[in-house]
Amino acid sequence: MPLKDEIKKIASEIRDDILIRRRYLHQHPELSFKEFKTSAFIKKSLDELGIPWIPVADTGVIATLEGNHKTAKTIALRADMDALPIQEDTNLAFKSINQGVMHACGHDLHVASLLGVAHILKRLEKKINGTVKLIFQPAEEILPGGAIKILQEEVLLNPKIDAIIGQHTMPSIESGKVGIRKGRFMASMDEVRIKVIGKGGHGAEPHNNNDPVIAASTIIVTLQQIVSRYNNPKTPTVLSFGKINADGSTNIIPDTVFIEGTFRTMDEHWRGEAHKKITEIAKSVAYGLGCECDIDIKRGYPCLYNCETLTDKVYSYMREYIGDTNIIETDIWMASEDFAYYAQNFSSCFYLLGTGYPDRTNPTLHTPTMEINEECIEMAMGLMSYLAMKNIKD
Repeated sequence: MPLKDEIKKIASEIRDDILIRRRYLHQHPELSFKEFKTSAFIKKSLDELGIPWIPVADTGVIATLEGNHKTAKTIALRADMDALPIQEDTNLAFKSINQGVMHACGHDLHVASLLGVAHILKRLEKKINGTVKLIFQPAEEILPGGAIKILQEEVLLNPKIDAIIGQHTMPSIESGKVGIRKGRFMASMDEVRIKVIGKGGHGAEPHNNNDPVIAASTIIVTLQQIVSRYNNPKTPTVLSFGKINADGSTNIIPDTVFIEGTFRTMDEHWRGEAHKKITEIAKSVAYGLGCECDIDIKRGYPCLYNCETLTDKVYSYMREYIGDTNIIETDIWMASEDFAYYAQNFSSCFYLLGTGYPDRTNPTLHTPTMEINEECIEMAMGLMSYLAMKNIKD
């Protein structure tokens, strides 16, 4: 039986079991670096399969399947584990029972899918001509993220992995399809926090104050020139402010105003230059309006770059497994991912797994109504298994 048909057969046989596991994970979400029950569930599942594992990055787990040739290639597959601080607002029978915590980014599916891969590859272990590492990674949703901790612990160096592949749920793509892009794919992400300091007082006497509200407002508007005037239009860049805290009142001008936002781009050199410009502009605007400001730019995940050689191979294997019509060459995505750290160290490919329903509007990721079309599960675990075995053989 051809390899893809063998994998599809096993995936079909274990589908219901993996579906149950996914629903359990969805019902019991945990926040970043607090994935204790999730970690225990993964370890128990691996123990049931007789697959050895090691703990990593506090709550993470790395499992290893060694085939016939331990000195051959080593391929890693990654799933992130953490949920988000969102109150779920769905009608699912298995909705989150943890108040204010939800798998609104599909990491429950990522984990369940990789457990399905573990099951499939265990059945095919004698046919694996190398080593496969399964990375169950904590804390993708908060800085500095779990990927960097895993890299710091050097568990991917013995043996050193030759390539790493990851997938991410995408409700805007119909279930049964995948999206892939080689080269630059996802943006870097930095957190921008600005404290504007003035002299508050009575709102009826603005001439006696140095109004930090006006200064903060002017800073926000002026900083839009970072994108519109200082940035090369060919480089995708976003600067958005989503939080302002003035904490005054209708007739009270406060002493301080706090602003928080995000800066994202696809160019690491421009990223550094933009940080300097943000600081220069904010300080000069504040000074010009009689105020001061403190600026903290917390450097987050880098730009995610898909290795072109590996991605071409992955694309060809996807065609073999799911067919041309089910593959979408996707555009750049201005979201960020700490998978980018793996991509800085190893040949990497990160692709999008379609989880959308074809006959209705699909709420986006990171929203309380986000749902996953579970019809994708069988293909998700089968495809990852196929990609691992084909890349080892190649």
